[in-house]
Amino acid sequence: MREERELILKSLRYRKELLRVIKNAGAGHTGGDLSCIDILNVLYNRILRVSPKTFSDPNRDRYVQSKGHCVEALYVVLADRGFFPAEELETVCRHGSAFVGHPTRKVPGVEQNTGALGHGLPLCTGMAIAGKLDGAPYRVFTLLGDGELAEGSNWEAAMAAAHYGLDNLTAIVDCNTLQISGHTADVMNSEPLEAKWASFGWAVRRVPGHDFGALIGALEHPLEKGKPSVVVANTTKGKGISFMENVAKWHHGVPNDDEYARAIAELDAAISALEGVPA
Repeated sequence: MREERELILKSLRYRKELLRVIKNAGAGHTGGDLSCIDILNVLYNRILRVSPKTFSDPNRDRYVQSKGHCVEALYVVLADRGFFPAEELETVCRHGSAFVGHPTRKVPGVEQNTGALGHGLPLCTGMAIAGKLDGAPYRVFTLLGDGELAEGSNWEAAMAAAHYGLDNLTAIVDCNTLQISGHTADVMNSEPLEAKWASFGWAVRRVPGHDFGALIGALEHPLEKGKPSVVVANTTKGKGISFMENVAKWHHGVPNDDEYARAIAELDAAISALEGVPA
């Protein structure tokens, strides 16, 4: 209970910070940032064996954010973990800054440049193959959007990962059911996800994507020996902000002053309520 409470509080604070960063930058993929921030929280605070001190260690765990447009969430978590001073977040989307709208290796802690959807899983498949060839202990993780699964390169990588028995590879699908042009089911339906991934030879688990215990349980170990793992995380676009939740227009959008004030007030209220509960 104490561990989960700490993670919930951290996610609430992450949400405040990423909204501040997006407002200051004047750009950002707010809805998807809010849907995946709990996943990143669990990865960087409970699962990944990587830190600023070990980022050059060849045996470090690897994380690649394939849905690179939701980079603000990644920036906020990396700053919290000490990969760079938090003050550098003030430069997001500013001229001359390395903190652009998609991940770049110019930012400390970023493993690979991403942004073109469908690239993260193929990259991670290659990293996982290398790990197997080297007999290395590291695990490889990537975060995909459910809308991103329309890219065929994902399924080529999925087939290869199963063929090579990459049980050191875990893909996470941020299944928030919305993309820039509407519901994923209407734009390009990717369901039934469990059956599709399983048919490609993957071990599959679907979990509530904002349930910290479920996320930790699904990610702390490979799901099955000899198979790559995929965790389908059922999330809510805009999670944590009442007027943003399940609203497609927040795929990419910057809150105005009133919206920002309302969002921060909701998060502050949630923090206060949780802090008042004995650990």
